[in-house]
Amino acid sequence: MLRKIAFGLLWLGFSTYAFVFAPPDQPDTLELIKNLSTGQWQGINPLVVALFNIMGVFPIIYSAILFIDGRGQKIPAWLFAIPSFGVGAFAILPYLALREPNKQFPGKKNLFIKLLDSRFTGIALTLGTIILVAYGLQGGDWGNFVQQWQTSRFIHVMSLDFCVLCLVFPALVGDDMARRDVKNPQLLRLISLIPLLGSLIYLSVRPPLLEDGAETVSIKQQPAANL
Repeated sequence: MLRKIAFGLLWLGFSTYAFVFAPPDQPDTLELIKNLSTGQWQGINPLVVALFNIMGVFPIIYSAILFIDGRGQKIPAWLFAIPSFGVGAFAILPYLALREPNKQFPGKKNLFIKLLDSRFTGIALTLGTIILVAYGLQGGDWGNFVQQWQTSRFIHVMSLDFCVLCLVFPALVGDDMARRDVKNPQLLRLISLIPLLGSLIYLSVRPPLLEDGAETVSIKQQPAANL
């Protein structure tokens, strides 16, 4: 219950700050969003371009766990995962506040779950993110970025959204490892604590998801293998 309250308060506090205390909107915000979305990046700070695109990667990272975790929840994960592509942590935090602990995956994996569960998905996301980070760091203007962070609500809230998504990701890792029967979770848990790249590494190295009944079959076969 304390965990639910904590995520609920974090969502309330983040929402209140974003819409009440963050810097004001700038007249060119909609034009900036349009240009970022359509790839017209000329004249835009590469750090802003990289951050904007990384905020499109994060919902996929979370979807790789949410749609699996949601199989055992009363609330459908897609109600939160899909809006997260537009509003990020504003959609993820309510899910974390409402979900119940879920250490099993009932039923079989469909094609969509298999895609999200694949290590190749994690590796592809990792490579794409590394390219974005390199692009932002190579040509980015940190002085300009700080100035925009101080004066633009869009840049300000997007940056905080990034930080929140990095912060709360490990909250989903414990149950995800349990569903995969990870015996020594310390290393994977530590990896997940690394901002952004930790979550990508976790998706790239985690064991395959155990389907309903797979663990039982494995246990039955184990004595025969030792003969």
